[in-house]
Amino acid sequence: MTTVRALAFYLPQYHPIPENDAWWGPGFTEWRNVVRGRPLFPGHDQPQLPADLGFYDLRVGETRVAQADLAREHGISGFVYYHYWFQGRRLLQRPFDEVLASGEPDFPFCLCWANEPWTRAWDGLTDEVLVDQAYSDADDEAHVRALLPAFADPRAVRVDGKPLFLVYKASALPDPRRTTDRWRAIADREGVGELFLCRVEHDRDKGDPRPLGFDAAVDFQPDFANLGPALRRSWPARIGRRLGLGRQAYRTHRIFDYATVVDRMLARPAVDYPRFPCVTPGWDNTARRRRQGIVLRDASPEVYERWLAAVVADLDPPTPGQDLVFVNAWNEWAEGNHLEPSLAGGRGALEATRRVLLGR
Repeated sequence: MTTVRALAFYLPQYHPIPENDAWWGPGFTEWRNVVRGRPLFPGHDQPQLPADLGFYDLRVGETRVAQADLAREHGISGFVYYHYWFQGRRLLQRPFDEVLASGEPDFPFCLCWANEPWTRAWDGLTDEVLVDQAYSDADDEAHVRALLPAFADPRAVRVDGKPLFLVYKASALPDPRRTTDRWRAIADREGVGELFLCRVEHDRDKGDPRPLGFDAAVDFQPDFANLGPALRRSWPARIGRRLGLGRQAYRTHRIFDYATVVDRMLARPAVDYPRFPCVTPGWDNTARRRRQGIVLRDASPEVYERWLAAVVADLDPPTPGQDLVFVNAWNEWAEGNHLEPSLAGGRGALEATRRVLLGR
């Protein structure tokens, strides 16, 4: 049994909100995207449909407890809830607010501020902005004060005794060091103590986070800038197209071999700054995106287990403050990266996680 703690990213978009009703139609939740998935080539696992937990509604407390129980049983140490804050306006906040207020589930948590503007780009349509993001000194203060109850909760994930908080896109902050310094000062003054701040690392948000005021980075998977050549660019695919065997999916979307991507990730050189590793059991966002989706095809619990085992072995025994590994994700069904059981895959990814983290 490892002493490494695994935290899984958690999407709260499985309950209706007025904004989504207005933008996407009455009653919209992420399940609407999930069920519209279609197989695009032989062996393509779409739609990916839930098994054990069904098409749940996150307004139901019993569902949230069942999720935590399932995660705990398989070695997950906590959830990383995505947190949406727009100058005091919050979206999709109800599930976490109820977790915080009720004390249930009794399961560790932290928050990741998804600080990008909300646009229609996520489903491959237009870049129309639905909710813009802006920053100010006053908003920095209001934001951290709104977070204080979460930081003070006994379930809050801590690193070296400090409440953990992630920022998804630190490069969007006008002055990251100014913001993080203000957050730290207010949290300390209000009795929370020191914070442990992480910058999520992806795209252009890479490199040593400490000059920006963050304690560490969190690797984000898939590393879209380092996936290698898409399968349609391989020589067998080129020959197939010449023989009339090419498939439209390989031209409309970017498709990669999961095992090859895992090998590339494990071969990356170590970085010279604090960075927590991350793995994903798969990725396929074609249920959301009608074009320019990304698919890691032939993802399997066996290859995922090899990846997770390798990063855990690299951490174990962990040095102080370096005992975390992240999994993307617990329930990103429309992006095809979920530990929750599916009809096709069962509990395969969860059982692989348990074997690595619990040794059984």
